[in-house]
Amino acid sequence: MPDIGRRVWVIPGGRIPFPAHGAEPEFTGFDQLCVLNATDETAEVRVDVYYEDAEPVGPYLIPVGARRIRHVRLNDLIDPEAIRLDRPYGCLMRSPVPVVVQFLRQDTRLPGALGLATTLAYPA
Repeated sequence: MPDIGRRVWVIPGGRIPFPAHGAEPEFTGFDQLCVLNATDETAEVRVDVYYEDAEPVGPYLIPVGARRIRHVRLNDLIDPEAIRLDRPYGCLMRSPVPVVVQFLRQDTRLPGALGLATTLAYPA
C-alpha cells in the first residue's frame, strides 16, 4: 500500500478560545491536532508556532506510533513554552514520514454554548 499523507502540514488560523465556561476538562476551550500515522515507522512530528507579533516558538515534539493516531490539545503543549491563549497563531508541522493532520476547535466562551469546528490541515 502506498504511503498515506504528507510530511508537511500547515494550520494558519489557530486561536485557543479563552475564557471557558463549564466543567473542566470536558468544557475547556481548546485547539487540537489529530494525527494519523499509517506507516510502519514512528512519526516524530515537529510543530513550530507562529504569532502575528512575536518570533516563532518551537519545535514542540509529538511522537505518533506506527499505524496509530494521536490527539493532542495544543493547550497542553508547554515545552519550549505554553501556547498563548486567545491569541492568533499558525503552526507548521513537519514529519519524517507521511501523516494526515486534522484540526479541531472547541469553543466554550459563551455560557451554556458549545461550538465545535473541524477541518483538514493544509498539506504542503
